[in-house]
Amino acid sequence: MNNLFPIFLKLENLHTLIVGGGYVGLEKITAVLDNSPLARVTLVAPEIREEIKSIAATNSRINLITRKFADDDLLEKDLVIVATNDKPENKRIWETARARHIIANVADTPDICDFYLSSVVRKGNLKVAISTNGMSPTLAKRLKEVLGEALPDNLEAAMEQLKAVRDMLKGDFASKVDELNRITSVLTEEKKDAR
Repeated sequence: MNNLFPIFLKLENLHTLIVGGGYVGLEKITAVLDNSPLARVTLVAPEIREEIKSIAATNSRINLITRKFADDDLLEKDLVIVATNDKPENKRIWETARARHIIANVADTPDICDFYLSSVVRKGNLKVAISTNGMSPTLAKRLKEVLGEALPDNLEAAMEQLKAVRDMLKGDFASKVDELNRITSVLTEEKKDAR
């Protein structure tokens, strides 16, 4: 059973630490910036891939530190993504972060993660996150591909129209929800009628 709480973070308001400058570190910083281009990121590693350096060269919100992780790197950080190939050090970083009440993700080690990075489908402002509870990132990736193809490209226009309707509605929150549910029910009723 998947008991994870889905959440979307405004990373531009938080400070993210990524530990690791290899391929996995590149994968993680790319995922962060693809979803939150204004994220503030510090990446620390004794060796940093050229691709990461290129990304940082064009983004003033990325700070690269070329040395091994030090516990003080956690100061004033809100979340940590650990992406090194040193399993004992990864666990130590996670334990240190937890002791400081900082949530951490340790790549490829679901047992010591406070959160997982999800596969994400994007269509304009619509963002759908997919989680397999850390069991199969490959399945999540395939579902992302299927959903990406299945969702129509014109969803942005539909969302803008529904937002305009929501903004015009009067009354309390519950009555607005009821009215929007009534308006959008045709989207699912047509599929039921087709069966």
